[in-house]
Amino acid sequence: MTRAAYNLSQKFTKRRVLITGAASGLGLACAEILAREGWCLALTDADESRLDILVRNLRNHGAHVFAAPCDVRDEATLCSVIDSIIVELGGVDLAIFCAGVVVAGPFHSSKAEDWRWVFDVNLHGLVNATRAVIAHMANGQGGMLINIASAASFCTGANMSAYNASKAAVVAFSESMMQEYASYGVEVMVAMPGFFKTRLMEHARGNMKTLISARRLIENSGISSEEVAEAMLKAAARGKRYFIFSNRYKYLWYLKRLLPSYFHNLLPLLLKR
Repeated sequence: MTRAAYNLSQKFTKRRVLITGAASGLGLACAEILAREGWCLALTDADESRLDILVRNLRNHGAHVFAAPCDVRDEATLCSVIDSIIVELGGVDLAIFCAGVVVAGPFHSSKAEDWRWVFDVNLHGLVNATRAVIAHMANGQGGMLINIASAASFCTGANMSAYNASKAAVVAFSESMMQEYASYGVEVMVAMPGFFKTRLMEHARGNMKTLISARRLIENSGISSEEVAEAMLKAAARGKRYFIFSNRYKYLWYLKRLLPSYFHNLLPLLLKR
């Protein structure tokens, strides 16, 4: 048992969670942490084979798991899956939207189809999932949404314009949901972690040089998905609206808001390091 999972279990005693992008990275880490605390898990991912492996492992350890492969871009299928989840579990208390992809490289060489792809997964997929669960939560049930953005939403470095823009949109959408659904008993937290070890780059598109640099930063981060998930769930249990990880990025988050021009002059130097 972890303190983060225990605190969330006190907050949501029925312990029902939906996780998209659950088969790897942050989604997988959240699933494993909550499973150990006895949560009922509803898991989706576009990678059916990895999802099957995760489900078998969790069930072998006694977890109650409902799972269905699904691409978050397919709104009709996603809504059908989530409707089935609500029937199966009797509702959803916590939804963690982790599905995400990366496009990298100079803007002038980027392709319109890649921009559509990254927005379709990172923003529209998250919106599709939110639309499918929010009516249930707002209908007297209440609950919590955790939307996974990225530190790239505010550390908007060069050669990552499509990814940065998609994650900044997730932050803006999350803030709108905070305002719109607070009176319905729905809490919203947006997570903005920096680099940590994940499989995010496996399906990345774009300029090879930029992708290699990003992979190196992820591999050398020294931070595991489990570490980020634990800290994120702890923040959620405390009712935080923003989760920024690690402390280095918290500093940059506040610096940008206090001294935006200074921040933009400083950012290229930080990225070179």
